[in-house]
Amino acid sequence: MTIMSSLSPRSLAAPESGIVELVNYARGRDGLIPLWVGEGDLPTPDFISKAAQASLSAGETFYTWQRGVPPLREALARYYQRHFNKTMSPDNFYVTGSGMQAIKLAIEAVTSPGDDMVFLSPAWPNFAASAELSGVKAIAVPLEFMDGKWQLDIGKLEAAITPKTRALFVNTPSNPTGWTATHDDLKAILSLARKHGLWIMADEIYALYYYNGPRAPSFLDVMEEDERILFVNSFSKNWSMTGWRAGWIVAPSAIGQVLENLIQYSTSGVAQFIQAGATVALDQGDAFVAENVAKATLSRDLFCDALIATNRVETLKPDGAIYAFLKIDGVTDARRAALDIVDRTGVGLAPGTAFGAGGSLFMRACFLRDPGQIATAAERLSGYIAGL
Repeated sequence: MTIMSSLSPRSLAAPESGIVELVNYARGRDGLIPLWVGEGDLPTPDFISKAAQASLSAGETFYTWQRGVPPLREALARYYQRHFNKTMSPDNFYVTGSGMQAIKLAIEAVTSPGDDMVFLSPAWPNFAASAELSGVKAIAVPLEFMDGKWQLDIGKLEAAITPKTRALFVNTPSNPTGWTATHDDLKAILSLARKHGLWIMADEIYALYYYNGPRAPSFLDVMEEDERILFVNSFSKNWSMTGWRAGWIVAPSAIGQVLENLIQYSTSGVAQFIQAGATVALDQGDAFVAENVAKATLSRDLFCDALIATNRVETLKPDGAIYAFLKIDGVTDARRAALDIVDRTGVGLAPGTAFGAGGSLFMRACFLRDPGQIATAAERLSGYIAGL
C-alpha cells in the first residue's frame, strides 16, 4: 500500500482549485496584473491594524469566547441595524475563522452524509467542494445566461429539489457572475424552502458591493423571525482583510450552542487580537467600505466598457459583487486561454472552468483595484482579443 492509497477516499476526492492553479503558475511575474482572486489591491487600513496591535500589546493572547468576544458580537448587531435596518441580539452572531469556515460549519450544522445541497451555478467552487467533503452531494442549478445577463429560473430550482435535499445555498450578489437576486427572487426561494422544509445558507458577502443602490436585496428583507436561514459572511472583502481569516454566521439564537460546539471542535475560536481589529472595522469602517465600493464602480465601468467595445466579449456590467464574468468569442477552453493570456499579456484571470456548471466558456476578472491598473489590464486584454 502506498502512502497515497492509505489516505481516506474523502481527502483524495478534494479537488485542486482551478483558481489557485493559475495563481501558482504565474505568481510573482514582473508586470503582472493579478485579477484572478477575489481581493482588492489595498492592505488593511491602519485604524483596523492598530486595534489588533493594541490588543496584542495588552496581552490579549489567551483563550477567549468560542462564539466571539462580546464587543465584536455587539458591533455586528450595530452593523446590521445600520445597513439592513434589522434589530438583532448579539446572540444571533457567531465569529468564525474566515468566511470559508462559516460555510463549512453551516453545512455541518444542517446536513448529514448522504443528503443533497442545491446551489446556483456558476459558483465559487469552495462551498460545493466543502459539502462533498462532508459527504453531502452538491447539486448545481445553472443560472440562465441570456443577452449577456444572468437570471434565475425558479422552476429549475424547484425541479432540483428531492426528498434527499436538506439545504439551498444562495450567493447573492454572486461570485463569479454578479447576478443579484431581486426581492421577488428571494421571496420565491424562501417560499420553496418553506414548502419543502429546507434550510437556506445565504452568502451575502457582497451585499454592499451593489451598483443600483446602497446595498443589495437580502433575505433579511423578506424573512420572518427565526426562519431556517444561516447567513455566512466574512471581513475579507469590505475591509481589505482577506489575510486575517475572520468571518461570522448569523443564525437563530436557538441553535447557538450547536454552533459553539462546532467552533470548539474545529478551531476553538478566533484569536482575540483579530477580533479586536474586526470590531473596529465594523464600528469605524463604513467610510472605507464606501471608498472601496466607489473604486469598484469606476473600475467596473472602465473594464467592462473597454472589453464590450471589442465586439468580441459577451457580458454586461454586473449588478453586484466585484467581478466581471466574460465570454470571449473564440475561447472554447477557458483554462488553456487563462494560461495563454497570463503568458502573453501578464493579466491573471480565473478560468470559468473553476466555477462549475455553466461557467466553462467564461473568464472571471476581479476589478476591485486601482482604476489606472484596471484600464491597463483592459487595454492588454483588448489587444489579445483582437488577435484571436
